[in-house]
Amino acid sequence: MPSQTDVQVTSEAVLPRSDSTLAGAALVKVARDLAHELHPRRRAAWRAGLDSSLERDWGFDSLSRAELLLRVERAFSIRLPEKLLGEAETLRNLLSALEATTTTPVAYDAAIRRTIVKELAEPAPADATTLTEVLDWHVRCHGERVHIVLWHGDGEETSLTYGDLAAQAKAVAGGLREAGLQPGERVAIMLPTGAAFLGAFFGVLYAGAVPVPIYPPARPSQIEEHLKRQAGILRNAQAVLLIGARETAAAARLLKLQVERLRAVVTVEELGQATPALPIRTEPHATALLQYTSGSTGDPKGVILSHANLLANIRAMGEVMEAGPSDVFVSWLPLYHDMGLIGAWLGSLYFAAPLVVMSPLTFLVRPEQWLWAIHRHRATLSAAPNFAFELCLRKIEDSAIAGLDLGSLRMVANGSEAVNPDTIRRFTARFSGHGFRKEAMAPVYGLAENAVGLAFPPLGRAPIIDRVDRGELERHGRAVPAAPGNLAALELVACGRPLPGHQIRIIDATGEVGERQEGRLQFRGPSATSGYWDNPTKTREFLDGEWLNSGDLAYIAGGDVFITGRSKDIIIRAGRHIYPEEIEAAVGDVERVRKGCVAVFGTPDPRAGTERVVVVAETRETDRDALALLRQLVEQAAARLLDAPPEQVVLVAPHTVPKTSSGKLRRAAARELFERGRLSLRPQPLWRQLVGLTIAGVGPQLRRTAHMLGDVLHASWWWIVVGLFGAVLWPMVILLPRSSWRWAWTHRGARAAFRLLGIRLELSGMWPEGEGAIIVANHSSYLDGLVLAAVTPGEPAFIAKKELERQFFAGRFLKALGALFVDRADPEGGVEDINQALAAARAGRMLLFFPEGTFTRAPGLLAFRLGAFVIAARQHLSVVPVVLRGTRSILRDGQWFPRRGTVSVRVGSPIVPEGADFGAVIRLRDRVREEILAHCGEPDVGEA
Repeated sequence: MPSQTDVQVTSEAVLPRSDSTLAGAALVKVARDLAHELHPRRRAAWRAGLDSSLERDWGFDSLSRAELLLRVERAFSIRLPEKLLGEAETLRNLLSALEATTTTPVAYDAAIRRTIVKELAEPAPADATTLTEVLDWHVRCHGERVHIVLWHGDGEETSLTYGDLAAQAKAVAGGLREAGLQPGERVAIMLPTGAAFLGAFFGVLYAGAVPVPIYPPARPSQIEEHLKRQAGILRNAQAVLLIGARETAAAARLLKLQVERLRAVVTVEELGQATPALPIRTEPHATALLQYTSGSTGDPKGVILSHANLLANIRAMGEVMEAGPSDVFVSWLPLYHDMGLIGAWLGSLYFAAPLVVMSPLTFLVRPEQWLWAIHRHRATLSAAPNFAFELCLRKIEDSAIAGLDLGSLRMVANGSEAVNPDTIRRFTARFSGHGFRKEAMAPVYGLAENAVGLAFPPLGRAPIIDRVDRGELERHGRAVPAAPGNLAALELVACGRPLPGHQIRIIDATGEVGERQEGRLQFRGPSATSGYWDNPTKTREFLDGEWLNSGDLAYIAGGDVFITGRSKDIIIRAGRHIYPEEIEAAVGDVERVRKGCVAVFGTPDPRAGTERVVVVAETRETDRDALALLRQLVEQAAARLLDAPPEQVVLVAPHTVPKTSSGKLRRAAARELFERGRLSLRPQPLWRQLVGLTIAGVGPQLRRTAHMLGDVLHASWWWIVVGLFGAVLWPMVILLPRSSWRWAWTHRGARAAFRLLGIRLELSGMWPEGEGAIIVANHSSYLDGLVLAAVTPGEPAFIAKKELERQFFAGRFLKALGALFVDRADPEGGVEDINQALAAARAGRMLLFFPEGTFTRAPGLLAFRLGAFVIAARQHLSVVPVVLRGTRSILRDGQWFPRRGTVSVRVGSPIVPEGADFGAVIRLRDRVREEILAHCGEPDVGEA
């Protein structure tokens, strides 16, 4: 309890904020009372004052800072801005906010209910193939329907319709186009939860690019670690633009210094001033999102997710949840994380279910607002990690939820981290009096590599908790049910069954295992990623033929999946498997150890030939004798589960144990720091971090300059080679008397030119032999003709557009090679001597067509003209589809600055026409085009 001092502050006593001295003293009193409760032996807090660091001197982490804000609000009977949780560095910052704040607490009125769903609608159609198609469909069908409700706190809201979102996104897309963004390039989005993030995400998609969500900086004191981590992600993604907030402009500029390819940092407001752009059509298997998972700063892993992956996952989850337009989803989950981005937002968008979304800071400061938002909007769906339910249990007073009704909830997904059985029981018990049904709690399992969800329990089923014999599981990997009186039993929660269309298997070194046998969890299905962006090593480790490695250990019982731990985090000591999560939880319960800030891992012990157990625990304790006692208590807590003390206990300062953006422990990173002897280092002052970051940016800037210089030299060499090629080859082809000699020179010269240019030609498939055939290839660059000249055998006849015949250099060159010119205005005619062409084909010459007739700067397969297919059908000639890849990226339309790259040529199997009538011509064209589309790696931008 707070001790009595000269300054009395209670929830009933409102101090005059005009008296700054008195208010400051009262503020220090509140902070000291909280610090004393959290850390009774921490002496530094008794010397701390208004200008002392909340983190370093007072010892307040994010959750204790949230508690401090709540106590200050009660003491002064006001409502402080929630942004102070991240922005306030000292009590002086809180004092300034007190003097500027005029709002008073808002009482929650249980009678207030707000109806969002006013009329039924239809979810997106099953034939929608991309996220942009989904949004466009909703705009056409019910553009005025409310899609998002932004909860600003205390019930204040603003709404966003499907039409509003699309209009903002198209304006952003226009701004991105004006900024020089090309389809397929990556754009990082570093924005907090809000309308700006939503518009930016779909604006990038409308522009044909790939969004890369990254989390914005939380506090200035942690800016160095934050920017270093984000710089690693941006470098790996090769992001060319960063969309940030005005408030983070300084941080963003530092990021630009760290990342060589990053061309500009822009805001949604700046982009929105442009003329709205028409969306670029995208194919289903195009990359729609790079979702970065947990990983070390130097080795980030960007999960590649296509539109098809995302829509398959959303549809499968919706089928299990029975999601539809009559639902309402409430979420505080950050939009840069897969659970909030895909599970909450994109899922709600697809099923036309309004989404009520609030800032994560709102939830951390006042978790009851999450529950009140569910109450007011009669929400049926929600989701959160396990810690959120624990926070509600510890931080919400009964008086704050008087009249609360959670009876509308059908499913609340509990996932993204280990699900604690005790948390489930206590949350259900406490909130059952407020209408919460145990069947609404749904422990789920998923991972970013499968979009977000992989296993869900059946709708309406209460959580299943499995009690297994600890020794059998640890020693033999068997999940044997524990005897009723076994107090040491290990409790594990069922995470459900594979989503529709997806499969899970459990394997060991010999193959798939049986029921209740622990092993490595593998999965496959339509939501599964194709791998990690620009990380072939990690991708190879991740893929196992048709199956993908989750990195988790699990067993299956009764069709349900039970996760036992991470395979890479498992410690094996003397043949025994040790699970870090349980030891971390036990150590976290020790007084003066920061709960949730304990990492347990194994490190090799060459002398013993096994692993030793290391426990790293954060504490604010600094007294030597107190630390010795605390270390002994930690050893005792761990020994109760290990049957022996851990080999080493390391007590470290707050914020030393590495974590991901979503708060998950990074045990591998902690082990690396331990082995390098760097776990005891304390964070440096802000000014030193900024200086270090600026100095660190010199190297990338120099590399960027060197890279640009290399590109210029490469382009110069490129055009020198092309010029020499033309100067030598053109007169030889014109002057040589025989066609075979001309083509021999052309073949050799083209191959030599590619070797000099450093462009590797990769040829797959077999060219047809015997009777003539018609070769049909996609067209995407000026290089296409030269590529075919280099790899096509014999003396093929190019079918060229009539305009080229009149050009002095190109026309004479093509004529010398036996090209035939066609009038594009007449797809069936225009060939000067059709009989001669057909005779040449039957004699072994192949006719080469580019049926698109032209090419564009943007990627995509255009509509095919009928000329090639008319000739093939009438003369019953086979058509060979040839797929060219890589030429567009080297030299695209309108670009005269060539890039480095590889060109692949895939020769497909001949396709024989089914007849000679017009219907047969159309069918032949469509079959050939489908074959090329399936392998060209570009979207379908042709006519329907």
